[in-house]
Amino acid sequence: MLESGMARNLRVIPTTIREANEFIRNHHRHHRPTARNSGKWALAALDVDDHVVGVLIAASPVSAAYMDGLTLEVSRLCVVANAPKGTCSYLLSKCCAVWRLMGGRRVLTYTLQSETGASLRCAGWVLAGSVKPHKRWEGKSRCDGIQREPLAIYQVPKYRWEKNLREATL
Repeated sequence: MLESGMARNLRVIPTTIREANEFIRNHHRHHRPTARNSGKWALAALDVDDHVVGVLIAASPVSAAYMDGLTLEVSRLCVVANAPKGTCSYLLSKCCAVWRLMGGRRVLTYTLQSETGASLRCAGWVLAGSVKPHKRWEGKSRCDGIQREPLAIYQVPKYRWEKNLREATL
């Protein structure tokens, strides 16, 4: 399903988290790069002309409830405005395939409630719940030493999406 249409003209390569964050800095609608280039690994989607049209950063889950060593969190997913249709779903599927090969069992991510989640549903993810905004985000810089400008997205509810990899096919 994901290899049909425009996505079949894409290929995925590993990239550095620093390079993925630079792409995010230039193209993401509402997120900034990960703090201190954090993450486990990153993927880039290339079009037929070898231009990067999207990136994904995979990380350890932020929530301690999911830190079991078998769960991965997609902390950033970003594509250019004119990316081929299906680029987000393509990157999500490749991320899941890599994590499953590494022995992972589950991948999760979050979207704003104003986002449809169409790319996630297309890649076989399920809506697992809703998440309330962080109550103490403004004091986080004081705790971890990373200076952050407050973003409006930290004050809105989100959806949590999950993909169980035991049922996934590569």
